[in-house]
Amino acid sequence: MDARFAALRARRGWRSPLAAPLAGPSPDNLSQNRSGHDSPPARTASFFRRTVLAGGAVAAALGVGAGPAAAGPLAEAALALGQLDRGDITGVALLVGLIAFATTTAIVHVRYRAASARRDSEAMAEISRLEAQLEESRALMLAEPQVIVVWRDPAAEPEILGNGTAFTGFSAPRRLLAFGAWLGPTSAAAVEKAVEMLRRRGVSFSLALVTHDGRHIEAEGRPVGSAVVLRLREVTGARQELARIRETQQRVEGEAAMLRALLGRLATPAWLRDPQGRLVWANAAYAHAVEAADPADAVKRDLPLLDQAGRRSAAEAEAKAGHFGARLPVVVAGTRRVLDLVEVATGEGFAGLTLDATEVETVRADLAHVISAHRRTLDQLSTAVAIFGGDRRLVFHNAAYARLFDLDPGFLEDRPSDSAVLDRLRASRRLPEQADFRAWREELHKAYHAIEPREHAWHLPGGRTLRVVTAPNPEGGVTYLCDEVTEHLALESRFAALSRLQTETLDGLAEAVAVFGSDGRLGLHNPAFLRLWRFPPSALADRPHIDRVMKLCGAEMLRPELWRGLREAVTTMEKRTPLDVRMERRDGAVLHGSTQPLPDGGTLITFRDVTDSVKVERALVERNEALEAADYLKSTFVGHVSYELRSPLTTIIGFAQLLDEDATGPLTAKQRAYVSHITESSAALLAIINDILDLATIDAGTMALELGEVDIRATMEAAAEGVRDRVAEGEFRLVLEVAERAGSFLADGRRVRQILYNLLSNAVRFAPNGSTVTLSAERTASAVRFQVRDEGPGIAPDLAGRVFDRFESRTVGSRQRGVGLGLSIVRSLMELHGGLVSIGAAPGGGTIVTCTFPLDRRTAPGASPRAAE
Repeated sequence: MDARFAALRARRGWRSPLAAPLAGPSPDNLSQNRSGHDSPPARTASFFRRTVLAGGAVAAALGVGAGPAAAGPLAEAALALGQLDRGDITGVALLVGLIAFATTTAIVHVRYRAASARRDSEAMAEISRLEAQLEESRALMLAEPQVIVVWRDPAAEPEILGNGTAFTGFSAPRRLLAFGAWLGPTSAAAVEKAVEMLRRRGVSFSLALVTHDGRHIEAEGRPVGSAVVLRLREVTGARQELARIRETQQRVEGEAAMLRALLGRLATPAWLRDPQGRLVWANAAYAHAVEAADPADAVKRDLPLLDQAGRRSAAEAEAKAGHFGARLPVVVAGTRRVLDLVEVATGEGFAGLTLDATEVETVRADLAHVISAHRRTLDQLSTAVAIFGGDRRLVFHNAAYARLFDLDPGFLEDRPSDSAVLDRLRASRRLPEQADFRAWREELHKAYHAIEPREHAWHLPGGRTLRVVTAPNPEGGVTYLCDEVTEHLALESRFAALSRLQTETLDGLAEAVAVFGSDGRLGLHNPAFLRLWRFPPSALADRPHIDRVMKLCGAEMLRPELWRGLREAVTTMEKRTPLDVRMERRDGAVLHGSTQPLPDGGTLITFRDVTDSVKVERALVERNEALEAADYLKSTFVGHVSYELRSPLTTIIGFAQLLDEDATGPLTAKQRAYVSHITESSAALLAIINDILDLATIDAGTMALELGEVDIRATMEAAAEGVRDRVAEGEFRLVLEVAERAGSFLADGRRVRQILYNLLSNAVRFAPNGSTVTLSAERTASAVRFQVRDEGPGIAPDLAGRVFDRFESRTVGSRQRGVGLGLSIVRSLMELHGGLVSIGAAPGGGTIVTCTFPLDRRTAPGASPRAAE
């Protein structure tokens, strides 16, 4: 090494930087030293030279390395460094560092380039190997019938690897993802949902799919890194067979689940039992039937539906035939029901099902009752009924059939044929006479092949007529319905005659008559209707509706709306009540119209021209109004005059009574007689005025009764006391006839005494001297009756109706002339009480007046409302 380095140093002419100092001073150095002072450039050059020499020595020492050969350069370097000052040493150190850094960097760079070249070579070899492996994998993947779909980016189109046409049959690869185009509906829906979940949430799946043409496809999806992959592979060989088996299993399991769910929802019990007979499954209806909490409870407790006898019968039948079916009475939830039970034995156990036949049995029993009732009902009909079956033999007949044709019951009980019945009827002359009976019978028997019923008229010998209807039966056969219509035809004839008579009668009436049917159309009218409304004969020929008639007639009316009431009376279906209406035409004619509902739903309308009657009525009304006004004026005048007379008359009576009591001094006999006459005349005049005021009060409707319990006996005695002086003056005999327990009744006591007083006063006035006047009272269950009887001349029948009129007075048989208000007041007061008053001749002579007071004033027809309160 040392030799090579020395040779190199010699070849390049390089000498050690330490050689110069060791060799001694050069002429330049000597000259510099002799001068003693160096110039700045010279010092700088000297420093640089020394530094380079020292660095070279160090570099040479580093290049020589360790060992004996390095002793020389190191020694030289050390000697050179020893001659340097501190500043030189720093420069040398910096230079040495730079050289060391550059050397190290060069070495690292060389080594990195070598390592990089080696790695690039290895990477290229690995890439070549992976590419070969990828091509091999792609070739292996495409060797199988499968397609792979890769979604690397949700927004980008998927990458489809493989032959998609073999799967879908479409040339476009993207049609592979249209699963519904080449997969079955169920498979397409399942794979679409699975792919959606795979792409959204990364949920892996594995599905077995079936195409439209029956091929089986395996679909597997899973996430791979940041992408998702769907692999579709056609199943062949053993795997295809396994897929078919799996598909069949799934279908069978689905069908079994559906059947079990269906049986579970059935309203009738269903169950499964194992080969040992233990219950393994039951539906809710079974649990309800055996009164278990739920089906699981029924299975756990092994609750049987049938009783022991039923289970034994089922076991015997299943052992022989493999199944059991019967209709049995079973207790279901505590209620006995009739069930149709079917149980089938299989290799895995027993399956049973029931149907509730209780309603069927009930309906069957009801049907038997209905048929029996139907037969009984047909026996009660007057229409003859005979039913022949499909074999044309008699199946049923009612009693009317045997009576109508006078057939022997024994013959009918033998179920004769239709032809045999017709032959017997022909022999007994109970069929129409026919020239060709065989042809007529064949025509009649066409009903067995007909669809619609047919009606026949049989005119029998002797004048009888039968209406015969042949109705084909749905199950075969014919039903004969026979009615004797002889009397019906006679009635129709008489009805037609009556209709003609009615028409002629209506045509002869002076009143206008129109009959409208229930449909509102004109059905009948007479010529007077046309004349009254001035219609031409053809105007009503098409049976117009009431609306059209109303429009035609309303044009002639002053108030056309009155016809609306007539229209409602014709068209309404409820509250069909008669209606009266008066209408006036534009020509001044007044018509009176009335409606009358008819039993058939129609309405009869009549019109009468009452123009003349209305004119007379108006004249009478005007006259009556004038009379009422005059009567009102008279009553008003009398009332005012009576009121004005009452006040001074009261004063006169007061002063007369004062004079009669000697308060102003004693009176002579003549004066006292004058005062007595004044008092009596004033009292009589006051009574008349009071009567007039009472009548005025009653007419004004302001009189109110003061109701209370009225003692009958006391009231009669009080009224008799009022006429006691007049009775004594005429030497009359006043008799009161009343029961001891006559009791009392509800009335105005003062007015009752006034009534009895007026009746007694009237009787005393007409009774002869020394005669008897009787006042009697009688109580019944509903009324109290007072009677006043005298023995006077009586009353003429023509005057009995006028004696209660006001100011009606008669002097025949009377001692003095009255004003004629007493009986009028009696009648008015009785009407206020709701009672009645009557007058008539008494048996044996005289007059009897009867006043009847009702006990129940609420039902009295004439009771005053104020009095009732």
